[in-house]
Amino acid sequence: MRRWGEARKALLLAACLLLAASAGAEPASGKRSAAAGSEYRPQAQHPSEETGAFSGAQRPKKKKPAISWVALQQRYPGAFVIGGSRRFRRVALTFDDVPDPRYTPQVLETLARYKVRATFFVVGQRAAAHPAIVRRMQREGHIIGNHSLNHPVFSRISQYAMQQQVLRTDWILRPLVGYSPRFVRPPYGEITPAQVEWLSGKGFTVVNWDVDSEDWRSIDSGAILINIKRTLQPGSIVLQHAGGGTGQDLSGTIAALPRLIKLLRSKGYAIVTLPELLGRPAARRLP
Repeated sequence: MRRWGEARKALLLAACLLLAASAGAEPASGKRSAAAGSEYRPQAQHPSEETGAFSGAQRPKKKKPAISWVALQQRYPGAFVIGGSRRFRRVALTFDDVPDPRYTPQVLETLARYKVRATFFVVGQRAAAHPAIVRRMQREGHIIGNHSLNHPVFSRISQYAMQQQVLRTDWILRPLVGYSPRFVRPPYGEITPAQVEWLSGKGFTVVNWDVDSEDWRSIDSGAILINIKRTLQPGSIVLQHAGGGTGQDLSGTIAALPRLIKLLRSKGYAIVTLPELLGRPAARRLP
């Protein structure tokens, strides 16, 4: 029975790898099935919806959002968050764009050394390519979040394509971590009100941040710490990266992390996970 269970897991992971090779999009006919808004079902590929690609330090040019993050948090309380309660000196460290064999293991080693648990936002294609790192994150007590299948700008793709980005990643992550991750972080923090509404209806919580380390710029550890201290406050969610794109150098993040942990503790902050900060479980309830 044990051998059969292992064989089933291997087959499921192989299927994940095949699915991750082509991101989900709306069928070319433009007709959505009745299940378009339900849980993931494999769909035909439509290249026009495929905009996900890591571009190193080059980020998409930002347009002025139709609605600010503060307004989104007020309009969708509990469904869209950028921070926790300001009453307690607690901070959540979050790391995007994982797993990356160059940087993620180094971040995990530092967190283990200082007995800190963090939240990692996982890219589906990377999880399928490096499942052992995802399992390690979960095994060492960290929280797993959904960071899309291949990192497109959600606000620039269709509602259907966004749904497929999230659901395909969810389908990859479930067998690796043992649950369906509740927390979703849109790449670059870009998201529309309609997308927040759909995600909330499916039991997801959208989590952005209120402290940006700007480590994605490949800056040194000193600059990273300055950026974090600039907007740090009780209840902050700190954005860092444990995975990079082509040409991106996150050595500054690795060097800054021990100093950041010591700094936070010296100022009386407890370093917590997102479930602890926000008071909700890591797993969503499946429909």
